[in-house]
Amino acid sequence: MTISRREFGLALGVALGALPLAGAAARAQDAPTFVFTAIPDQDESRLVQRFTKVATYLEGKLGVKVKYVPVKSYPAAVTAFTNGQVQLAWFGGFTGVQARKANAGAQAIAQGAEDANFTTYFIANAATGLEKSADFPKAAAGKTFTFGARSSTSGRVMPEHFIRQAFPGKTPEQVFPTVGFSGDHSRTIQLVQSGAFEVGAVDFSVWGLEQKAGKIDDAKVKVIWQSPPYPDYQWTVRGDVDQTFGAGFTEKLKAAILAVDDPAILEPFARSKFIPVDNAAYAPVEEVAKATGLLD
Repeated sequence: MTISRREFGLALGVALGALPLAGAAARAQDAPTFVFTAIPDQDESRLVQRFTKVATYLEGKLGVKVKYVPVKSYPAAVTAFTNGQVQLAWFGGFTGVQARKANAGAQAIAQGAEDANFTTYFIANAATGLEKSADFPKAAAGKTFTFGARSSTSGRVMPEHFIRQAFPGKTPEQVFPTVGFSGDHSRTIQLVQSGAFEVGAVDFSVWGLEQKAGKIDDAKVKVIWQSPPYPDYQWTVRGDVDQTFGAGFTEKLKAAILAVDDPAILEPFARSKFIPVDNAAYAPVEEVAKATGLLD
């Protein structure tokens, strides 16, 4: 079979025209995926739903593939960040401090508007008879008590600080006959509501989300004290992302997070918006963690 010059020219043109498209597809396929994680501070299914929306949003803004990877514990989130398995993380105040100390150049870039003045709720099973007070509930001494995760800012680090302030010279184990660690805030609420523990410390924002979800029985569990404010959650990014994803990527990422205004993304965080923040804002958390022996 012979091919005319005209047919050959057409075929060659089509082939050459496809080269830029093939090259673009190859580059897109070869481009690294931007991966992020978050501390598992509450019900896992809720977290997957929340951060899948964040991944979709960031992918549209950043022009790269974005993937959320869940972890099973607070230390696992810090380890994944330190090892470079993820480039971005939604940390609590304390885990953010840990991650940045282990990663030169890592930056806190954004926090929820509510995170600048975050609080812990001390909650009690109704059977204890404890009532809400403006001052630390010293009557809780002698009750069984549960923190959240061991590395939780609002569920462990700051609550321990307030307990030590209220009972000078004593550790939580000397104030309460039994001290537990639930693992996350949702679980803390469940344990106190069920009576498995009499008193617990919980993130105020998770308490609000659990109330909206109808998971709190006011006849069984109540807030007995709201702590003074402190800085908490934030988005922290590794210092090498510009090297991996191109100059200016960190600023582009920060701008994308600060621009979030979709209630479908913000409401699952129990945040009204994200605002700029820097590493220095978390110095108070670092000081408390060192004073309580939780950070070297």
